[in-house]
Formats: sequence, structure tokens, C-alpha cells
Amino acid sequence: MSSSYNGGIKFSLFGESHGRGIGVVIDNLPSGEPIDMDKIGEFMARRAPKKDGTSTMRNEKDIPEILSGIYEGRTTGTPLAAVIYNTDQHSADYGNISHIARPAHADYTGFLRYNGANDPRGGGHFSGRITAPLCFAGAVCAQILEHRGITTGAHIRSIKGISDSAFHPVNITAAELESVKSRPFPTLSIDAESQMRELINSARMNQDSVGGIVECAAVGFPAGIGSPILDGLENIISRLVFAIPAVKGIEFGNGFACADLFGSENNDEFAMDNGKIVTRTNNHGGILGGISSGEPIIFRVAFKPTPSISRPQKSVDFKELTEQELVIKGRHDPCIVPRAVPCVESALNIALVSALLENPKLG
Repeated sequence: MSSSYNGGIKFSLFGESHGRGIGVVIDNLPSGEPIDMDKIGEFMARRAPKKDGTSTMRNEKDIPEILSGIYEGRTTGTPLAAVIYNTDQHSADYGNISHIARPAHADYTGFLRYNGANDPRGGGHFSGRITAPLCFAGAVCAQILEHRGITTGAHIRSIKGISDSAFHPVNITAAELESVKSRPFPTLSIDAESQMRELINSARMNQDSVGGIVECAAVGFPAGIGSPILDGLENIISRLVFAIPAVKGIEFGNGFACADLFGSENNDEFAMDNGKIVTRTNNHGGILGGISSGEPIIFRVAFKPTPSISRPQKSVDFKELTEQELVIKGRHDPCIVPRAVPCVESALNIALVSALLENPKLG
């Protein structure tokens, strides 16, 4: 399966949702970087299921076992390999639907692509479970960025029409990005949190699900990093963001809103600020021509509603070629957006470290 990325750093994700374990191998990390495992644990805990009705009841500890690449608390420069063992699989929940296509899942397309040889339990390698090792890699990269004065962070921008406050596109600070990470439900507004929780619980009680948008930002990233056309920063970030199952769209800066503006409204005028070149606004989201401008990097990611819902749905048995009524059992998130926040951060962290390491002067 093509679950590898090859840029300034290389990494490969492996494992299935109900297999023995999942993990990641990361190559080309700089040597001698101090890595705090407690911080990694805190980062990964943000992705873990919560016992508040907003997520699955699957109870995985997600404690990574380091196989190589870290010695005496520092990266060695050789491949960093980590495995996370699965301990709470209920594979029997999938016995009745192993060849019935779950709507909005990859069961049918995966069956076609791998000639029926793929592991279908819990979605196998297509499962959101694979975001756990992605978050491990992102947590490692977060510390490498921190050593260079770069901070990333994200929050829930909206869930099915209920909106949180937005990051300020120019004046967002590292302190603000850090503060939202400590919140059990990552919104900037308490009122938005309350309304979103109520909506998610209502969807769960109705055997349904909801989607939403995550907004992510980076501050302190230097100007001049990236490349035009195929290797631009937007390209790299987008590719890694789409490694997160359920992502259906991404926009940078003003994004699709640019289409409704005049050039005079959308252009970011340049100015001087204490001897530094800046832009007065940040409609471009911190990236121009695929290269960082020095302004905060800001983008938003759209997530579809969790496809596994308990309501009966119409489907097809793709082995017998018969129509079926499908009832999905198991433990599923009524909304994956809260748990997706650190996953989006992880994708950004990996992308930024990779871009930095392609510039030897700054990496």
C-alpha cells in the first residue's frame, strides 16, 4: 500500500485497525534532537477517545514502543521506528459485513484495489486508527519545530454550522496556539463548545453523525521556505492532511472566499515593520507561490460526518452482487472532528519539518 511520504524526511505508516499493532518508521530526522516522551504522551492523549459521549468507546492506550532511532532521549539520525499495539479490538462486530459495502467507507474500493486480500476489520489500513502513529510522528516533529522557535496549533472551527471564533490571520500568537491544546474540547469559545457538544450528543442519540472544519496555524516559521508548482508548501501540507481519513477539502488563507472578492480586496499589501517586510493582511495564508512569506501559515480542513452510523442503510454485497440492508455494529465516533484536531497539527508538523530539512541553512 502506498502509505509512505518521501520529502525532506521520509516516513511510512503500517498496520491495520484490528491487527496486532500499528506504527510508523521515520527516516532523515536530524540527529541529536532532544525528545521528551512525556510531551509525546500528552500530544497523543488529545487524539484518544474521550468518555464524554463525543467519541468512540474503544479504549486504546496508544502508548508507543520505540524500537529504534532514539537513544538517551535524543534522536540518533537513523530510522525512528515506533509501534502501538492494539488491545481493544472487537473484530466480531464486523463479521456480518465483511463483504457488504458500508456507505462512505473504502470497503468496496479497497476490495477492488487489493483483489479482496485486504483486512476489512474496522476498515483495516483505511481506518482512522492509523492516525495514532501519524500523531506520534507529528508529536516528534512538533518538538523539532519548537527547538527552532516554531509553534503550531489547531482548533475546531465549526461543526455542522455551529462556528467557533477564528484565529486572527495576522496577530495569532504562539501562546494562543498552545492554550487551546490544554482544552479537553478544543474550541476558542466556551459557548461554541457547549453548542457543539449538544449537537454531537443529539446526533449520537439519533444514531447519526456530524462533520465539521478544523482550523490550523503555524507561527514563527521563516520566510523563503518551499518551492513553486509541484513541491509548494500548500502541496506538501495538503498531501499529508489527506492522509487523515474523512478529510474532504482544504483551503489556505481566504481559500474559496477569494472567488467572491475583487483583486483590490484580496491582495495583501506589503509594508515595513521595525525593519522587517510584512503584509498588512494575510489573505494568502502565509504562503505565496508555494513559498512561506513569514506571516502565520493558516488553513482549514473539512471533515465529512463519521460514515459508520447505527441506522439501517441500503447497500450491496460486493461478492454475491446482491442488494442488502446494512446495520453497522461496533463503537464509532458521532463526530470525529474533536479528535482530528491533533491529527491536522501532526500533518502540518511533518510538512514543515520536511520543508525545513530541504533547506540546509535552516534545517
